[in-house]
Amino acid sequence: MGDPMRLVFMGSDPVALSLLDWLVGEGSSVAKLVGVVTGLDRPSGRGQAVRPNSIKAWCAGREIAVLQPEKLDPAAHEAYSALRPDVTLVVAYGRILKDDFIAIPRLGTLNLHASLLPKYRGASPIQTAVASGDAETGLSLMRIVRELDAGPVADVERVAIAPLDTAADVEAKLARAAIPLVSRALPLLGLGTLQFRAQDPLGATFCRRHEKTDGALDFSASAPILAARINGLHPWPSATVEISGLPIRLGLADWLGSSAQAAPGTVLGPDALGLLVAAGTGMLRLRKLQRAGGRMLEAPEFLRGFNVPVGYVIPSQPMSSLVSETPFRR
Repeated sequence: MGDPMRLVFMGSDPVALSLLDWLVGEGSSVAKLVGVVTGLDRPSGRGQAVRPNSIKAWCAGREIAVLQPEKLDPAAHEAYSALRPDVTLVVAYGRILKDDFIAIPRLGTLNLHASLLPKYRGASPIQTAVASGDAETGLSLMRIVRELDAGPVADVERVAIAPLDTAADVEAKLARAAIPLVSRALPLLGLGTLQFRAQDPLGATFCRRHEKTDGALDFSASAPILAARINGLHPWPSATVEISGLPIRLGLADWLGSSAQAAPGTVLGPDALGLLVAAGTGMLRLRKLQRAGGRMLEAPEFLRGFNVPVGYVIPSQPMSSLVSETPFRR
C-alpha cells in the first residue's frame, strides 16, 4: 500500500473522540487526518461563555486544519476542497450535506450511523434502540446519499444491549466499536476492494429527534416496555413522573414478571434494589431517581430523603411513538 490516504473528519459530538485518538495513533499508517469540519463555537456552561465543542478542543495543539463553516456555501466548499480529501468520515455532524460536498473526496464520503441499518434511520438511533427493548444494536459504515441514512452499507459492528444499559452506556460501547469497524474498512477502501451493499428499503424504520414530552410514561403499558423506555431516554430527555406533586426524573429501571393486584402506577413499596410500581403487566422497579435540584441517586438512598407513600398512584401520561415505518415530518 502507498502513502496513507488523506482523511477529513466531519462531526461535533464527543462520541467520536476515541476514534480520533485511533486515527492519529495506530490508524495513521492507513489514513492521515488532515482536517476536521465541525460546528461553531457556542455559549455553554453556567456562565454561557463561548467555547469550542469537544471535537475542536481535541484538535488544539495538533497540526490538523479545522473548518467551522456557518453555512455550507461556496466559501465552505472551497475551503473543504482545499484539504484534498481522499475520503471523508462523518460522525454526528448534524447537517445534511449537499451533493457537491458529498462528491469532493475521490474515495467517497462515508458515515458511521449508530444502528444496524436499515433499522432506525434518523436522529436518535441509540436512544430508540434501547427504548424499544432491543437486545443489540451496532454501527453501520455507509456511503452518504441525499436520502436520509439510505446509502449502501459496507460493514457493521454489532454491540449487545444489556438489560440495565441506558442510552449513555450503549453510546459508550458504540464509541469503542467504531475503531474495529473503521480499522477493517479503511485498508480495503484504499485498495479499492471495500464492497457496499444496498439497503433493503422494505426493512427500513425511522426515528426522530426526541423532545422533553417524550419522557411521559403510561403505566398501563407492560413493565418491560416501561423499563426500556426509562433506560433509553437517559440522560436525555429523561423519563419524568409526578410524585406528590413534584417532578421526579428516572434514570434506571428494570422489571419483575409477577403482576400486582393494583391499578397501574400504584406504588407497591421498596425492595432491596428499587421502588416497585404496578404496571399493566408485571412490576416496574425504579432503580435511580432524581428530584429537582438534586442528584440522580440509587433508589435506596433517594427513598431515605424522599417519602413515596405505598398506595400512591403515579399519574399516567400518553407515550408518544418513537419509531415509524415512514420518515417523521420535521
